[in-house]
Amino acid sequence: MNADARFGPGHRILVTGGAGFVPSHLVDALIARGCTVVALDNFITGSKENVAHLLDEPRFTLVEADISDGLPTQHPAMVERFDAILHMASPASPTDFEKLPVEILRVGSVATLHLLDRAVADSARFLMASTSEAYGDPKEHPQRESYWGNVNPIGIRSVYDEAKRFAEAATMAYHRSHGLDTAIVRIFNTYGPRMRPDDGRAIPTFISQALRGEPITVHGTGNQTRSICYVSDLVHGILLLLDSRETGPINCGTEHEMSMRQLAETIVSLTGSSSEVTYITRSADDPEMRRPDLTLARELLGYEPAVTPEDGLRRTIEYFRERMV
Repeated sequence: MNADARFGPGHRILVTGGAGFVPSHLVDALIARGCTVVALDNFITGSKENVAHLLDEPRFTLVEADISDGLPTQHPAMVERFDAILHMASPASPTDFEKLPVEILRVGSVATLHLLDRAVADSARFLMASTSEAYGDPKEHPQRESYWGNVNPIGIRSVYDEAKRFAEAATMAYHRSHGLDTAIVRIFNTYGPRMRPDDGRAIPTFISQALRGEPITVHGTGNQTRSICYVSDLVHGILLLLDSRETGPINCGTEHEMSMRQLAETIVSLTGSSSEVTYITRSADDPEMRRPDLTLARELLGYEPAVTPEDGLRRTIEYFRERMV
């Protein structure tokens, strides 16, 4: 455990969405520190497989519940106070925006308020997982935390964008009105093991198609860009923010910006696939570019991502390859 860590042995941490892609890696890191972790998930998009290796760990408890319906306070693991609450729950992929719009809005609003109330009652540090989607289709590049964004409030993506923007507003309201110890992390495009192969995001889609030898389906011209962050770098950044006294919001990601066409071609090369890159209709309100300004993360947290896109993509490809055998 890092000597500067605020949370470690003896501390109880609640992680919502704890069986999801990013949160399950965060749970692993907290357990490795010596924390006692309660992961709460309704398994709409999370998977028990992501935390199956922890089920015999005495400091880990998995609670199945929908936080939007309120905290399951009768569960024994929910009775004792928490030292920190990490609100990571939300469907977050393009396919989810169409299939689960109301669920996304509820977990960003109602669930956030439930958890903020519990954080006040427990005097816990509350860390809210926001998103680069809060910037919408940005007119500023790279995106600084001071940028207010360019979001279509009624578009197909708005259920996610606006739910996160509401959650940020609620978090700051509780910080100001209740003196609650809060933090907001704006997460940029993250990838790695435990992603759902069918979640509609570019990297798992491209990898799955390449491994099957199918055409790689790039939306639009493929000139739109993203800055991709391997999950271990993101988890490191989130823990730095958790340990700090910073409120945020603070961007977390990498500056490895590449076009979707470049990403597809890189994945074809790394998989050794014979797949050809093809182009399909681009979805509405798809951001043209995305790259975080990491100045605050560096200056306030000492954050520096370490995993190169090639290394991270190789690890992710191997994860998917093992599951396709």
